[in-house]
Amino acid sequence: MRVLIAEDDQALGRFLSRGLEADGHHARLVFDGGAAVQAFHEDRPDLTILDLNMPVKDGEQVLGEIHNLEPDLPVLVLTGRQEVDTRVRCLDHGADDMMLKPFSLHELRARCRALLRRKREARLHLRAGDLELDRLDHSARRGGTTIDLTNKEFALLEHLMLNRGQCVSRVELLEAVWDLEPIQTTNIVDVYVNYLRRKLKDPPPGKLIRTSRGQGYFVPSEGSMASHGTVLPPPIPTAPGGSAGNAV
Repeated sequence: MRVLIAEDDQALGRFLSRGLEADGHHARLVFDGGAAVQAFHEDRPDLTILDLNMPVKDGEQVLGEIHNLEPDLPVLVLTGRQEVDTRVRCLDHGADDMMLKPFSLHELRARCRALLRRKREARLHLRAGDLELDRLDHSARRGGTTIDLTNKEFALLEHLMLNRGQCVSRVELLEAVWDLEPIQTTNIVDVYVNYLRRKLKDPPPGKLIRTSRGQGYFVPSEGSMASHGTVLPPPIPTAPGGSAGNAV
């Protein structure tokens, strides 16, 4: 799951990020309200953890803006403010839950799981053929058999399945899964795709994970996977202006 953490206390933010990434989530950490709104625009995270006391834009202002953008995406507010009025305003303006500082990381992780279960649009279960991913439990099964995946393997497969039917470039996968910019040549995406194929028993050309030569990888759409004919790779979505900005 993609989690946005907006917390101006950098040490606390990194502590939260490490704790959630240990559960297999992909965490993006920002330290001010302006960056929080921008990151929300870009990622549309499955869950936002939002501190109220932030520079540039106050947490209450951020809450109002992101709630207007996507009211169905859950927000957990963190605050050291004790006033009941503050909590009431946040809940009225779209917060799904609140925690007072100091708090237990164990409890915060449990509250995050509860919020994700309650939200109908969270897409907690992804399926492709006989493969199923549970994004909350961070588990994978194929044909009823559990597949043991590392966090990075799971994140790679999750991103491909979230974009099912679309070709995902190596550049996008580097940024989304490894937080890397393609400044220098690396074959880490190809290496991990091969890891996945071995664990899923899906050797090339693959039924579940297919290669678009010179472009990237894709999980076929349901109709394509059901067919027995040749499957043409989908094009990489083009950026405004008609150029495929992520093509490699």
